[in-house]
Amino acid sequence: MSGEITRFAPSPTGLLHLGHARAALLAEAAARQTGGRFLLRIEDIDGTRCRPEFVAAIERDLRWLGVTWAETPRLQSAHLAEYAAILSGLLARELIYPCFCTRADIAAADAAPHAAPAGAGSDPYGAPLYPGTCRDRADAHALLAAGTPHAWRLNMARALDAAGRPLQYTEMGHGVVICHPARFGDVVLGRKDCPASYHLCVTHDDAAQAVTLVTRGEDLRAATDVHVLLQALLGWPTPRYAHHALLRDASGRRLAKRDQAMTLATLREAGMTAATARELALTPTP
Repeated sequence: MSGEITRFAPSPTGLLHLGHARAALLAEAAARQTGGRFLLRIEDIDGTRCRPEFVAAIERDLRWLGVTWAETPRLQSAHLAEYAAILSGLLARELIYPCFCTRADIAAADAAPHAAPAGAGSDPYGAPLYPGTCRDRADAHALLAAGTPHAWRLNMARALDAAGRPLQYTEMGHGVVICHPARFGDVVLGRKDCPASYHLCVTHDDAAQAVTLVTRGEDLRAATDVHVLLQALLGWPTPRYAHHALLRDASGRRLAKRDQAMTLATLREAGMTAATARELALTPTP
């Protein structure tokens, strides 16, 4: 077998921390050890939060760690037309539909007296399942013509019927995993504030870049079910996956930008060496 093609795909919404370092180092090692290629991808489609200075900071931090990549980093913002074309194709197949609901609408529906029992109406990440309000909405065409803000949702039932192949993937060290994407309900593939969702972009980009092994945090393991479904719908190969444990702070919380986790830049400025940072990033989580 030829070497693995792996990738690290951060969003430039803040500075990298040790958790990001772990993800990048593991992905690069998987490629290097097999004589393959490691790619850097920048997931920058969120125009309200992504900033160019963070792209530069990501590259600077990775170089400090000793991480190198095989080619010019792929910027998702340069491929918006590709994501739009995929959505158009899915619409032509009647596999997606416009959704005009706000988050407040969905939360209100979930809290209504007729809603599903607690827990039964949530996806694997705890978000309320979409109740299908707009799935067969009679005034959808009129609302679209009027320019009403909307997202694009996958019709999960139709998508499962159209998949055409077993929904499963290989998890490194664990064997074949059977997927159950229905537990996510009608997921969003095109957002109101962005031309496409994480699910669509990451799946398309992995296929476009011929990624053979996706290494990422265990927090994304459940989302793989949706990605495998999209791969089946769009005729893309399913790479193998390796979901690694997340780094956590002293209280047991995962390191995250929103919690102001100690950044690599701060550690570097405090005098930490790259070797020490790599060691800390790769220390097994209890």
